[in-house]
Amino acid sequence: MDSVYNKETGISIQVSLSGYSFKVSGPEGVNRSEWLPAGRLFTTPEFQRRYQGVEISLFTPKVALVPEHFFSRDGARAALAEVARLGDSDFVEYIPVPKYGAVMVYSNSIGESLSETISKTVYDTSGNAARVLPELWFILRDLQQCPDYNKILCSWRDGWLYMAIAQGSSLLLANVFEAADFTTAEYFIFLAMKRLQLNPEVSSICFRTPLEYDQEMSLYRYFKSVEQL
Repeated sequence: MDSVYNKETGISIQVSLSGYSFKVSGPEGVNRSEWLPAGRLFTTPEFQRRYQGVEISLFTPKVALVPEHFFSRDGARAALAEVARLGDSDFVEYIPVPKYGAVMVYSNSIGESLSETISKTVYDTSGNAARVLPELWFILRDLQQCPDYNKILCSWRDGWLYMAIAQGSSLLLANVFEAADFTTAEYFIFLAMKRLQLNPEVSSICFRTPLEYDQEMSLYRYFKSVEQL
């Protein structure tokens, strides 16, 4: 799936427990960097029209990447339960990630209904609803947009860091870390870089979520550049 944000009239929506944010492509596109509360949903004018492409990302930490040759449909729930806390009623889904020879197993059962409401509100021009997919899936999709050979792409929201790292087309890491504050998020970023023996001084780090000024400046102390995708 190509990013709909590159299409003439596409909308990309990120949803978390604390609200949502969105970007609209096109000549009069809207780039919303702030997060809006759920109560603003039905007064958001951009949600009252249809788009050529709609993508909806949910910040769910209940996600795991399983190599294709180890994946089985019957074992999907057990595979996710090894890395995430699942409730008895949590619904488990999966989606192939062929670029990296893997399958993403995930659950959108995180105690919110906003993502489902948005998917039933914002349609494409054919009247189809978008599938709600994990933020980590979009990170893997967009990873190759990072400019350097060392590719680091992250999102941080509601106490969780979502991160993928690759060298060229080889995926080295894709994971979610519990990080209550941005300092903790930075700790996990640098820990991953150290374990993978990557030098941040010659690497750019990219984010799909907006960074505050002090967060961006903190990263600039260590990385060659900080990019927003």
